[in-house]
Amino acid sequence: MYAIIETGGKQYRVSEGETIQIEKISNKKSVTFNNVLMVSDGENSAYGDPYIKAAKVSADVLGTEKDKKVLVFKKKMRKVHRKLRGHRQLLTSVKIKQIQTQ
Repeated sequence: MYAIIETGGKQYRVSEGETIQIEKISNKKSVTFNNVLMVSDGENSAYGDPYIKAAKVSADVLGTEKDKKVLVFKKKMRKVHRKLRGHRQLLTSVKIKQIQTQ
């Protein structure tokens, strides 16, 4: 069984027992995702319009870490203008506990 959830402006395909990294959420021990777009058990699938009202995905928060550094380099032609900046996105590791359809 798997579900497609939406969090942090992105969509993730999750199944029970799987660990994913999402955009940073506040310090909690567990979290429930109510924005479920699709649920499938292999034979039957349920699609939301845009979300399935009765479906929930519950998960445990494992920790917060930083992603790899992304370098942003800006340059203007025929000028002495160069700008180099780095960015490291904060991520939260989440382990999916249960996918509820009712």
